[in-house]
Amino acid sequence: MDVIGKIREKARNTESKIVLPEAHDERILKAAEVIIEEGIADLILLGEREYTERKIENLGLDIDFSRLESPEGSSRRVEMGELLFKVRRHKGLSRGEAYEKTADPLYYGTLLVESGHIDGLVAGADNPTGKVLKPALQIIKTEPGIQVVSGAFIMVLNQSEFGEEGLLVMADCAVNPEVNHEILGEIAVSTAETAKDILGITPRVAMLSFSTAGSASHELVDKVKKATERANILEPGLKVDGELQVDAALIPEVAEKKAPDSEIAGEANVLIFPDLQSGNIGYKLVQRLAGAEAVGPVLQGIASPVNDLSRGCSVENIINLVAITAIQADKQ
Repeated sequence: MDVIGKIREKARNTESKIVLPEAHDERILKAAEVIIEEGIADLILLGEREYTERKIENLGLDIDFSRLESPEGSSRRVEMGELLFKVRRHKGLSRGEAYEKTADPLYYGTLLVESGHIDGLVAGADNPTGKVLKPALQIIKTEPGIQVVSGAFIMVLNQSEFGEEGLLVMADCAVNPEVNHEILGEIAVSTAETAKDILGITPRVAMLSFSTAGSASHELVDKVKKATERANILEPGLKVDGELQVDAALIPEVAEKKAPDSEIAGEANVLIFPDLQSGNIGYKLVQRLAGAEAVGPVLQGIASPVNDLSRGCSVENIINLVAITAIQADKQ
């Protein structure tokens, strides 16, 4: 079974309930039919009820209307409004303003997750990342000990000699333009958890740099060294090493010359980039030049799973990200 097949199978073994706040989008509805049919996750679809029902009928989809919920007409809207007021009143949000915000499916869906009615949320097919993340960061917030949300990509390579039989997890490739050493260490821990939870592998984390084991002196190298120390403090026993150049992280022959005392060098399956520029460039180079499949971004560090789709996503992208979200929810 391929990696995507394994992820979907793993999701089927959970009992996760996922909310999709963009039921007006045709791709979401087509993906929902497959997700329900294959038992990947239990679903709630948010949208204007009559419009969504007509769209389902016009598309000829087999989706029970009982899965549809309109935030504006929901019997849970008062409860969600009270929850939002409780969470945001210290920021000056009034009870009336909180109630009005619950008409927004993104806010309403996020509140369903925070309240425990739903286990996770997937959106972004018709909304930019900032709009998806804003209610998540305001309401759910980050995991204890984690300051930021980050984005990891699961890279499925054609060359099985790299990573975990051709699997690599790379971060941060999607969210934070620049971070200090403390946050970089936190991203390493979050990405290791993603590798373990989603792929079921033992993470071996390489903190990447243009230097290996002191081969260069620079404040950027120092940041990566301190980030490695931070990761060790946050997660004692985590297999993490840095600073490492990417060839030393992945190729045993190079690792033997450059970092012979490292237990990670040459065997890394998780790559942590020092900033977003290098991370985004790195995963796209691997995707385009090596013909790798990039699955993600998988958002990490949020206290309950929320994942963001690209607005150019396909039906398959949606199904896969829902499966990943179901697994994250089951682990949490």
